[in-house]
Amino acid sequence: MKQAVHFGAGNIGRGFIGALFSKSDFHVTFVDVAEQVINKLNEEKSYHVKLAQSQEEQITIENVSGINNMTHAEDVIGVIQQATYLTTAIGPNILPRIAPLIARGLTERVSATDEKLYIIACENQIGATDILKQHILDSLDDETKAKLEGKVYFFNSAVDRIVPIQDQSSLDVLVEPYFEWVVETTETIPSVTGMTLVEDLAPFIERKLFTVNTGHAVIAYLGYLAGKSTIDETLADEKIVSQVRETLKETGAYLVKEYGLDEQEHLAYIDKNIERFKNAYLNDGVTRVGRAPIRKLGPEDRLIRPATQAQKAGLSYTHLANAIAAALLFDYPEDEEAMEIQKIIQDKGPAAVLTTISGLSEDSDITQEVVRRYHALKA
Repeated sequence: MKQAVHFGAGNIGRGFIGALFSKSDFHVTFVDVAEQVINKLNEEKSYHVKLAQSQEEQITIENVSGINNMTHAEDVIGVIQQATYLTTAIGPNILPRIAPLIARGLTERVSATDEKLYIIACENQIGATDILKQHILDSLDDETKAKLEGKVYFFNSAVDRIVPIQDQSSLDVLVEPYFEWVVETTETIPSVTGMTLVEDLAPFIERKLFTVNTGHAVIAYLGYLAGKSTIDETLADEKIVSQVRETLKETGAYLVKEYGLDEQEHLAYIDKNIERFKNAYLNDGVTRVGRAPIRKLGPEDRLIRPATQAQKAGLSYTHLANAIAAALLFDYPEDEEAMEIQKIIQDKGPAAVLTTISGLSEDSDITQEVVRRYHALKA
């Protein structure tokens, strides 16, 4: 049976990427440090993916197993040698941690076989696979690097599926019906159900990141400020819906200008995604969606990059500035990153967050607009 190794046995891994591999007749080996999940995968050998919709529907996912990479690294190296695909869904910040182990697996593999391996990082990050590739190469000697040619391929991708917080006592995963997995390659590669191949990923990944991820974050931060609990509850407030739509029109104006997208089609894409977010069956919390604000305020992420790109293009970014300000006011006590941001604000003011985390200068127009919005929202 064809083999896929997937780093990350969490809800995205099981409910999205791993499920697609299973449906495509791959055996999926999940690699993770969550001992309880790994043990359940090996005991139960299957789970269900349930669709968040009015009509109950679930899909049985079989041919799965798990390995704890902290305690059984040699086993991970073994499965890497047998795999056709190696994928990740662990969060961009964790990629450097798994790269040395993958490098060990590749070292063994390229010395033993000429079979091709395709590596895809399925993260909400532009160029995530390129990032992973560089960390892997940093762990390899020159001789092994040369052996990768024609044997190991690295493809960037864009992934899109909403998966809310789950009951951790079960392997079953609740997901929205809609999904998109776009992979950038000109190679002919083994078929995977639900995978779309494109020659140029940039329009797809930025469209997704600056519509789905930006929109989701804006809803979460505005909802948190308004005292809402869930995303769908937040979008019951038409004032917030209007603010979200106007923000996404700003990101959309950049996308239309940069990639030549059809403006009306993109506006329809915005509306479609707002309707996705209203799905009450997901019951998705604003604190879950808004979590890890330091990452979300990174210079290449969903709030700062569209604002800086809009400024460079001479386009409006006032609603984006308001969303960034709302993110600075996300003071959820159980979120470590949120508390770190609040400490910076307390010690040095809101502009310091944008200089230290977002890579913006203190006297930039964006910083000044965000600070104005910050004080207005706080008041």
